[in-house]
Amino acid sequence: MSNPMKTAVIATAFTAALAAHTTTAAHAAEKEKCFGVSLAGENDCAAGAGTTCAGSSTVDYQGNAWTLVDKGTCTEMELPGDRTGSLEALDRDLPQA
Repeated sequence: MSNPMKTAVIATAFTAALAAHTTTAAHAAEKEKCFGVSLAGENDCAAGAGTTCAGSSTVDYQGNAWTLVDKGTCTEMELPGDRTGSLEALDRDLPQA
């Protein structure tokens, strides 16, 4: 492959990678952490004491586990038992020690 051809291939790959990164960053900016809305094992991360990260919550609607949701929807979610999502960790529905 000639040098001009290699340069074109590298430039195309770089442009595609940059576009993918920009799209991902813009998409992430439209999301927010919402605590207390995940089903057991379906949280995105930070499930509090005794857990590690994604998928580690052990209780439905665990108050200290979060999931990314569309920005502005967290506290409006209707959940069983008059629960709502929160932008901060909650002390409800925590696993038994």
